[in-house]
Amino acid sequence: APCPSPECTQMSFQSPHSILRLSIIPESGSKVPHDTRQRYVNFFVEEYLKVCRTVNEAFEKALVEEKAIYDRCGSKNMYLNIAVNTLKKLRDQASPQLYPCAVPSIIFVKGRVKHSVRNGPLRFNAWRLNLHSQRAGLLERPRIVLYRILKDYVLTEEQLHENGYPQPNPEKPGSAILGNGITKTAVSDASKRVCCRCGEIYTVTASGKHIRKEECNYHSGRVLKQKVPGGLETRYSCCEGVVGSPGCQVAKLHVHDGRKENLEGFVKTFIKLTPADGNHGVFALDCEMCYTTQGLELTRVTVVDSSLQVAYETLVKPDNEIIDYNTRFSGVTEEDLKNTSSSIRDVQAILLNLFSADTILIGHSLENDLFALKLIHNTVVDTAVVFPHRLGLPHKRALRNLMADYLRRIIQDDVGGHDSSEDAAACMELMLWKVKEDTKGRKW
Repeated sequence: APCPSPECTQMSFQSPHSILRLSIIPESGSKVPHDTRQRYVNFFVEEYLKVCRTVNEAFEKALVEEKAIYDRCGSKNMYLNIAVNTLKKLRDQASPQLYPCAVPSIIFVKGRVKHSVRNGPLRFNAWRLNLHSQRAGLLERPRIVLYRILKDYVLTEEQLHENGYPQPNPEKPGSAILGNGITKTAVSDASKRVCCRCGEIYTVTASGKHIRKEECNYHSGRVLKQKVPGGLETRYSCCEGVVGSPGCQVAKLHVHDGRKENLEGFVKTFIKLTPADGNHGVFALDCEMCYTTQGLELTRVTVVDSSLQVAYETLVKPDNEIIDYNTRFSGVTEEDLKNTSSSIRDVQAILLNLFSADTILIGHSLENDLFALKLIHNTVVDTAVVFPHRLGLPHKRALRNLMADYLRRIIQDDVGGHDSSEDAAACMELMLWKVKEDTKGRKW
């Protein structure tokens, strides 16, 4: 029988995954950006719709929940920390519920997803269509099922070693060794650095500042080998210049990545009690970095869940003086970081709360992101390993190429640089596609 509730009319043009009409009133001088608060209100509404009998009740509870978090926090970082944990609790508590008012259906109009809701009861089963992944034709499985399947793709101890994932230094708590056994490089002259872009040697002060201001001419692309009459020819992908030709890019200063020197300040994810359903969580992660006087440092981090929703995202202020914002690749500008106060330690505290040692983290060449976060975590799924290069290590396929080949999608086409949320979501989508392909015909 049709649902008599008047709230049904409020859902006539939206599904539980597109609640956009519930708006937070902006406050002048707010300690938390309005768009951040609005995003989490939308998340809370989506979860409360699973347990409330009316849409108004879901709206009211979501507003009360968000306002309570806002009133408790003293900063944006604290707000995000509390909001992330609240959202996780709401999702963990959710179980298949009776939706008395709304049954979402999905309509494709000229390749785009549109939403409609028809009246009538529906007991949602554990599978639902993920609106964010329509183009890939993906189905979102129950989180515990997805978690169990993805365990098969987690890197082995040998693979962690081969790919240089950071590991605890047994001789020095709080520091790391790289998976390939590197601790610190024995440098004959501490004042010398090797530019990681052009290979030139340059001189720095004790604090890492350049003694001479020298331009860096380099190639931003990879070295590609191609067959030519008489043998092989190697050229740069950025400008098709032959190896050894003058760089096609110019930067104000030389830079180094600091990976072999900056092995202090690492933290390790904790072993936590196993949840009742056995699901420790599945997230995808991506970071952006800049060059400082001490090498590469974190400037942005994004974590998305298996529904492709952003669970945590923040800009980060490096500890040391910035030499190059690396905007061409990171997308992060000087303006972005001007009013940023979050430190890497703030980020570590939140991630240690959000993850456990058994949480599955997905990423592309994730060892670089974990190094930027100074985070030691071994339960990882690396899309660069799951989708290997035909030539094997050290060759790795680019994330952009994987998305084009398997999901027929173009990413990283913004001249303003990469978007960490786009890259994190791409890694999650690739693994959802991989799971779907590998489990065809299997019953659950």
